[in-house]
Amino acid sequence: MRAIQGALMVASVLPMLLGFLGIWRIVVRFISPLSAVPLVTLVGLGLYEQGFPLLAECVEIGLPELIILILLSQFIPHMWSSKRPMFDRFAVLLSVGIVWAYAALLTVAGAYKNRPLNTQLSCRVDRSGLVSGSSWVSFPYPIQWGPPSLHAGEAFVMIAAAFVALIESTGAFIAASRYGSATHVPSSVLSRGVGWLGVGIFLDGLFGTGSGSTVSVENVGLLALTRVGSRRVIQISAVFMLFFSIFGKFGAIVASIPLPIVGALYCVLFALMSSAGLGLLQYCNLNSFRAKFIIGFSFFMGLSVPRYFTDYVLTSGHGPVHTRSVWFNKMVQVIFTSPATVAGIVALFLDLTLARKNESTRKDSGRHWWAKFKYFDKDPRSAEFYSLPYGLSKYFPSL
Repeated sequence: MRAIQGALMVASVLPMLLGFLGIWRIVVRFISPLSAVPLVTLVGLGLYEQGFPLLAECVEIGLPELIILILLSQFIPHMWSSKRPMFDRFAVLLSVGIVWAYAALLTVAGAYKNRPLNTQLSCRVDRSGLVSGSSWVSFPYPIQWGPPSLHAGEAFVMIAAAFVALIESTGAFIAASRYGSATHVPSSVLSRGVGWLGVGIFLDGLFGTGSGSTVSVENVGLLALTRVGSRRVIQISAVFMLFFSIFGKFGAIVASIPLPIVGALYCVLFALMSSAGLGLLQYCNLNSFRAKFIIGFSFFMGLSVPRYFTDYVLTSGHGPVHTRSVWFNKMVQVIFTSPATVAGIVALFLDLTLARKNESTRKDSGRHWWAKFKYFDKDPRSAEFYSLPYGLSKYFPSL
């Protein structure tokens, strides 16, 4: 744990430097709607293995959750008109509450008493020691596992993970702006977000969380599902997260939600995240064979390359890059098992190099649609959507 703490704190330097020094701002200015389509889409679609396979670990719980969620969020609002959008706004809470109670009834009735261990772990709500082993009150504090230790190899691997996180987070930022009915995210705002992502990773290492931070793809999907883009909602949610982390018994109760219910939520939320990327196709010229090639090839490589790297490990016990430097092997493995990272890099490279001198290339890629959003002050609506609260924009300006 101490080694992970040290690696996280070192890795946090990469997004903080790229973000706060404006280097990432320069990079993302080259992104067009065409190159953003594979990136944004595969941020959600690349997580397909976390959807139905997780749901299927306990079909009698996961499938009802998926059906009820779709009914509450998609069908009932159209069949039952109301002045207040209740069902689509609270579809997740209502469906989870209903199926969670159903899972508790199955557990109490002894439906899983003589079932295999894996089934019990997936379906039961009273997993052994989860609530009883949690403390009532526990305040996390810095360096609680002892002074962080630093190993160069582990630090490099974590830096590669931070690099993947900032690429995937950039795609999710773009999707969130779409679902929040905001203008396209200015390059400086994306850079600022990446910088604060680095701050979050540093705090993860400082407090010994065991893993770094990245954008919440689920929250982007939830934004699309509920159509609520208020910052106040995020602030209230943060308070709840602090509450559940400090008061362990309550956090353990929430953690007793069977994972197949979460898998059902992923099926909907990750799908909505993916559709945000497909929505960017409206800015591209789909009659252009150049655009078709870039989109198709990027999608295919974004799905095929990570599958190759993953399967290679399963069959041989190590990645396709197998040198004497274990840390280098892991770095390559981390980067090339991310579908969004592979697709985003391929799409951006092809978009910048393929038929670059052709006059129609700019319009085919949709660059003219995003041109005025490259700089924060080019559109007066940028301040409305992306200014920081409580006057913080004065200290963290977007240029």
